[in-house]
Amino acid sequence: MSPQASRYLTLALKAGVYALFAIVLLTFLPSLLLPVMGYLATAALGTFAAAAIANALALRIYEQKTLASIGLFWNPASRRNLSVGLLGGIGAALAVLLLPVIARASDLEPVPNEHFRWPSLLFVSIILLFGAIGEEMLFRGYAFQILLGPVGPFATILPVAVLFGFAHINNQNVTTVGIANTMLWGVLFGYAFLLSGDLWLPIGLHFGWNWTLPLLGVNLSGFTMNVTGYAMHWRIGVLWSGGAYGPEGGLLGTIVLIVLFFCLRKAPILRQSPPLVKGLSTYGFPG
Repeated sequence: MSPQASRYLTLALKAGVYALFAIVLLTFLPSLLLPVMGYLATAALGTFAAAAIANALALRIYEQKTLASIGLFWNPASRRNLSVGLLGGIGAALAVLLLPVIARASDLEPVPNEHFRWPSLLFVSIILLFGAIGEEMLFRGYAFQILLGPVGPFATILPVAVLFGFAHINNQNVTTVGIANTMLWGVLFGYAFLLSGDLWLPIGLHFGWNWTLPLLGVNLSGFTMNVTGYAMHWRIGVLWSGGAYGPEGGLLGTIVLIVLFFCLRKAPILRQSPPLVKGLSTYGFPG
């Protein structure tokens, strides 16, 4: 066996063992959490716990490194990239919802017998934060990063984005456009890691988007979270609005997502050196 073939076999083994850890944990942890938590909390916290444990085990076994090595180190660059991500995610969510309101294509209306509740907002915020961090660790963590250099950005980001999309296929009210947009989000998060070299930029984008949508009264990936007492009433079809799946299931969400790609290229991102990514200079960072 040639040295290159041996290298790829080793990478495949490491990524496969990580995937096995993740699958086993994602299978059993939710069954332990569901009896004491709701479905949303179980999904978010179960994913977070499974991702953290799978990454920690793979890092300890193969790299003798800590969990921070997947791009969770905390420094001024990390704080900058998290802030940029939050602004990008929140800005994208505001654009996809407030521009239709301005154009009279939708209205934000009070929900009967519902009102704003601080405890609900705090609970939903915490759950969404853990969910965003968990999904980024799971899909853009150990396996993603060890493959990124040797295999290349395109051959790593695209397949992982497809897996990310299909991971949402059992969500409530899911649509074909919703899955396609979720895959595009997966590409964006992978691209964000490529730009920043840490997980904080994709975490910020992920959480900023997820947190803002429920505040403005729309579903998030099929989940309904009444935290403000308001709901969005659309005057345009489901194909554009996303309907019961939320803006991620509509063409308006697609357009905003594409614009966000271009905005990231101009954003003041501070690049860091990801410890697990080897040989990426062969392919070059995007400018």
